Amino acid sequence: MIEFQQVSKQYSAEAMALRDITLNIEKGELVFLAGPSGAGKSTLMKMIAAMERPTSGKVIVNGQDIGKIRRAGIPFLRRNLGLIFQEQRLLNDRSVLANVMLPLTVSGAPRAAAEQRARAALDKVGLLERAADEPLALSGGEQQRVSIARAIVNRPQIILADEPTANLDRASATRVLDALKAFHSVGVTCLISTHDELVLESAARVIHLQQGELLKEAA
Repeated sequence: MIEFQQVSKQYSAEAMALRDITLNIEKGELVFLAGPSGAGKSTLMKMIAAMERPTSGKVIVNGQDIGKIRRAGIPFLRRNLGLIFQEQRLLNDRSVLANVMLPLTVSGAPRAAAEQRARAALDKVGLLERAADEPLALSGGEQQRVSIARAIVNRPQIILADEPTANLDRASATRVLDALKAFHSVGVTCLISTHDELVLESAARVIHLQQGELLKEAA
């Protein structure tokens, strides 16, 4: 489902974000991406979403070479991706329901169908009763679960979650991870970056990055 072939990303002569990364993530896997701040986790995820292009090597997502995708093809790639990035905040001038509907609205879905699917997505993350509220009325953990609902409303094949539990208390972090694991349980491929050691303790597969390099995975 996701393949990196000797991928490097260099922003400048002094800034090498990723160095010679080779890895494979199979369809339906739940994989955690670990490493300190600046290790290259966000860059790696953004390459999968074609938000960044490799300086060298190949990134292949669902059979498509990211380096060769034209600008017009990127929206079609992203329809199969559920993106949960820290800089993609909820819009505070509209309701929770309208936020979750947004990806469907942008893609031209009929309003009635978009609302039905958005309500179903909110129900899956346990927040249907907050549909009419504005995001600022929600806790940090609730806002993150709304972000997950927005990410999965398009029924993606892959979910990319960049530090989804950052700055959350333990109970909120657990609910966010449970929501992501629920989608994995029905066959969605999930890649989740985190520096939370408690989360990593129970993970089946962890990919470690350090200073842009891939460390050997534990057996």
